[in-house]
Amino acid sequence: MHVSRFDLNLFVVFDAIYTEGSLTRAARVLNLTQPAVSHALGRLRDRLDDPLFVRQGARMVPTVRARAMISPVRHALGGFQRCLSEEGGFDASEAERTFVLGLRDGLEGRLLPALMSQFMDEAPGIRLQSLTVSRRQMATELASGRLDLACDVMLALPEAIEHQAVLSGPLVVMMRESHPLAAGLDLPAYLAAQHVLVSSRREGPGLEDFGLARQGYRRHIRLRCQHYQAAISTVQQTDLLLTMPATLAGQLDRQGLILKAFPGDLPGLEMHLYWHRDQSADPGHSWLRQRVLALLKEQQKQLIVNNE
Repeated sequence: MHVSRFDLNLFVVFDAIYTEGSLTRAARVLNLTQPAVSHALGRLRDRLDDPLFVRQGARMVPTVRARAMISPVRHALGGFQRCLSEEGGFDASEAERTFVLGLRDGLEGRLLPALMSQFMDEAPGIRLQSLTVSRRQMATELASGRLDLACDVMLALPEAIEHQAVLSGPLVVMMRESHPLAAGLDLPAYLAAQHVLVSSRREGPGLEDFGLARQGYRRHIRLRCQHYQAAISTVQQTDLLLTMPATLAGQLDRQGLILKAFPGDLPGLEMHLYWHRDQSADPGHSWLRQRVLALLKEQQKQLIVNNE
C-alpha cells in the first residue's frame, strides 16, 4: 500500500486515541465530533485489517499491531509538525496538546501546582497528565512518545535518552515534635528507631537503605506505603521516622513535625529530568521542557533545609 493512497489524517486520529484511551477524549483533543473520530477509526481498521483498539471497560486498549505502530507513527507525525513549526513556531496560547509527565509522588506536589498556575491563562489548550512509570520502562515510554518528560534519580539509560540535573539536596529525617529523639538524633538512635518507607514498589530497600547497607547498617521498616502524605500523617501520630530528600520536604505540610539532618554519612539525592532526543527539536516539547527546567531551577534556589 503506497502512502500516496493513504489518508494521513487517520494517523493523527490514531495517535490521539492511543494517547487518550478514549474516543470521546480524542475527539475533544482533535476538536472533532465523537462520530467523526469513530468513523476515522473504522476506516483505519479497514485499511490495516486490524481492530487496533479493543474496549476494556471505559478504556480503548491498543492491540499488538497498534503498539507496534505507535512509535513510527509518532516519529513521522513529529517530523511533519517540526516542518510546520520551524516556520511558524509554537504558539502556546493556541495549541491543543496533552503532555505526559512521569513524576513520583513527592514531585507531583512540587511541580504540578506551579506549572498549572502558569498554563491556566498562558496556555488554555495545554493539558498535563502525571503518572508513575517503572524505571525499567522509562526509556521505552520516552522513546514511544507515550511519555514526554520524566523526573527521577540518576539512571543508566540508553544514549538516546537525554537528561539534565535539576534538584539536589541532602536527606532529612522527619518526626513529630513530641518524639523522644526531637532533642537530638544520632546514628545509633536512628537505627534503633522504627521507620516508614515511601515506595511505589511492593518490596525492596529504599535509596537510603542501599547507602546504609554499604556501611553494614540496617534499619527497621515498620510501615511501607505509596504516598508521602500518608507517611506524614502516620509520623504525626506515631514515633515512626520518615527519611526523605530535603528537596521534597519543603513542599509538604509539616504541621506538628520537625526536620533533622540525616545523622549518617550518606550522599544527598540528585534528581534528573529525562526526555528522548527525538523530542529535542519539537518546539512544543521544547516549550514545556524549558518551563519545567526553569521552575525546578527556581525551586532549587529556594531550598532551605532546617537542620535544627
